[in-house]
Amino acid sequence: MVKSTKPNLKEKCPRCVKGILVTDHESGELCCSKCGFVLTEKLQESGPEWRSFTQDEHGDRARAGAPTSLTMHDMGLATIINPTNKDASGKPLTSAMKSTIERLRTWDSRSQVHEPVDRNFRQAFSELNRLKDKLAISDAVIEKAAYIYRKALDKGLVRGRSISALMASALYAACRDTETPRNLKDVEQAANIKRKDIARCYRLLIKELDLKMPVTDSVQCIARIASKIGIQEKTKRHAIKVLKIAQKNEISAGKDPMGLAAAALYLSCVKNGEDKTQRDIAEAANVTEVTIRNRYKGLKDSC
Repeated sequence: MVKSTKPNLKEKCPRCVKGILVTDHESGELCCSKCGFVLTEKLQESGPEWRSFTQDEHGDRARAGAPTSLTMHDMGLATIINPTNKDASGKPLTSAMKSTIERLRTWDSRSQVHEPVDRNFRQAFSELNRLKDKLAISDAVIEKAAYIYRKALDKGLVRGRSISALMASALYAACRDTETPRNLKDVEQAANIKRKDIARCYRLLIKELDLKMPVTDSVQCIARIASKIGIQEKTKRHAIKVLKIAQKNEISAGKDPMGLAAAALYLSCVKNGEDKTQRDIAEAANVTEVTIRNRYKGLKDSC
């Protein structure tokens, strides 16, 4: 038995109160040095998780790999043969083994590319990463979109349809499900696909995968519009107060959340004397000025 590397003299045995606790590094047991009472049978490793023979591309000791993700075609569990030409103990390979490993690398990479499902995922998730950068969406929403797309592929919904349109509709469904304020027009502009194509695929996903989408809260759209055109915090809070009154009086039922939020912000700007026109707010919210005027009348009457 070996004493702990950092012995604590105050750490006495709870049974005999005479001996100190020592650690057996082979079995992982924590026991008393006097009476042999075993306190714990397993010891957790507190050191780093790298191993001495695991090295990264720069030759430094590497930690564990990246976590698995649904947004990768192989979920991050790639079967790539390391190009360093060294075995598990770090010794260089022989010339005969090098040629064998090189052939294995070639066939391994070819087999990955020629799988139909793998090709589909590569194209779809590269499109998803492009949309993520354009729409500034969090990783949680992207993971949800990848999950919905994988379910659609399992059900055979991708066959005969555009991969880009189905991926865009899966992303819109993920935004709706996570209550992220992105409307169909935003996805249309980012994906450069017709709105009716995305809407058609979205309805198909809702029907076939039996998705239950929550109603978008217009209050969450306030911050997005306000940050685009630099509206003050006082005006934002008043707009949120107006929307909550409208929701309480059931005026917001059946209305577009983005248009309702834009109208509430315009009403709040008028009330607080902030110089913002209908056109400024309409462009930031991606709605028309007519929508703002129509919603403005209803909100003004309720307040």
